Amino acid sequence: MYEQLLGRKPIGLTADAGYQIGVRRTVRASKETIWRYLTSGEGLKLWLGTIAPFPIAVGSAFVSEEGVSGKFGVVKSPEKLRMKWQRKDWENASTLQIYLLSSGAGKTTVAFHQEKLDDLYMREIMKRHWELAAETLLRELTAQEA
Repeated sequence: MYEQLLGRKPIGLTADAGYQIGVRRTVRASKETIWRYLTSGEGLKLWLGTIAPFPIAVGSAFVSEEGVSGKFGVVKSPEKLRMKWQRKDWENASTLQIYLLSSGAGKTTVAFHQEKLDDLYMREIMKRHWELAAETLLRELTAQEA
């Protein structure tokens, strides 16, 4: 708040989409391998919570056991997912995008980008959430490779 009174923009505040957060990790795996993992039962836990596998398609809605709900707006295999994403205790839905970007030499950068977060506190909570998800993804795919 003090920063705004001084005319400074808080980290992560956008002009029109509330707060945003982005987390990236580069993994030694193909986009296809990562896509298969992210859309598997184990992978879904990283970004949706406990949920039975379901068809991931434009218009598909979901609700996890933890209460994360949403609906897919873009599904571009094996490159991009874009969806409304909302925790059960939130008043408003955010927009979550997951990108898989080729990084050369058999590597892929996985990017979680979330916007329309209500405040700086929620940005920090979700930053920690996506960092943990990205580290878990890296660990799981590295273990599969071994």
